[in-house]
Amino acid sequence: MAFSHTAALQYLRRAHEQKRLAHAYLICGQPGSGKRSLAAELAQLVNGSRPADVFSGTARETFVAEPESKSRRIVIEQVRALEHALQMRASDGRRKVAILADADRLQPQAANAFLKTLEEPPKDSLLLLLTAMPEMLPETIISRCIAIPLQPAEEQKATAEQTELVRLLRESARVASPNVRDAYALAQGFQRLLGAIRDQIKMEHAEALKREQARYQNATDGTWLDERAEYYKALSESLSIQRRAALLETLFQWWSDVLRANRGLPMRDLAAARKETAELASHFTPAQILRRVRRLEDLRDHLGRNIQEALAIEVAFLEIFGS
Repeated sequence: MAFSHTAALQYLRRAHEQKRLAHAYLICGQPGSGKRSLAAELAQLVNGSRPADVFSGTARETFVAEPESKSRRIVIEQVRALEHALQMRASDGRRKVAILADADRLQPQAANAFLKTLEEPPKDSLLLLLTAMPEMLPETIISRCIAIPLQPAEEQKATAEQTELVRLLRESARVASPNVRDAYALAQGFQRLLGAIRDQIKMEHAEALKREQARYQNATDGTWLDERAEYYKALSESLSIQRRAALLETLFQWWSDVLRANRGLPMRDLAAARKETAELASHFTPAQILRRVRRLEDLRDHLGRNIQEALAIEVAFLEIFGS
């Protein structure tokens, strides 16, 4: 059963007051569920750190590792630095807090190194792993943490393009033996959705700019209108990137559901596609599913670095959905 943010904090506060706080917690939940704020509040509870300072690197005896490398992974050097910090003596009555944000992005070597810390935690330490996809973590790590699943902050209604993408994914999952052509068709469908998003945003902003021109063309100079045109151009690009990120998140939810089905876990992000993700799960090993999720992470990283969008999508989809 998932906790509300308030209930989770009450549970942890009670454990702290009774001196029964565990040495490691896995705080999991969808984006927006409050994982980071709960970790910051727990750090304040056990060592007095100001919540606002926890993820800025200025909180005393609180140490954070999160994806920073070009590969968007937590690398072994970060884990080693965390281990070194945890070996330091804590002030009287305080605990050293180590937080792994996006823990599912631990590199394999980093995960193995952190496992040793979980097995033999330093004195007066508290280890907090935050993730939206706990099923991506090795079972050896999960089994050594107490899970704190968080409820979504609110139910977010899927956009029209997200609903259409799920429909395309469900259709693709029904193909008995998917091949390169099927993967390419899915990539083309994904790109059509991106094109429709851009066209919609462009049209809405063109109409808004036209209204401004009609209203102010006799009251201001042409420079101001040029600036407004540049403003809407930048806004269109920003909104397009945000909605593309939401579609990528739907792809992550799809493969997370496949992995959960493969491991016999009941939770689903895309409940309407439960049948298709379960059927897909029967055709893959956990390692094969994880490779596809990692390839999705690579795609997200490439798009974030402005690598040619259409080519990046086609190559990734051929690898993820082509067999």
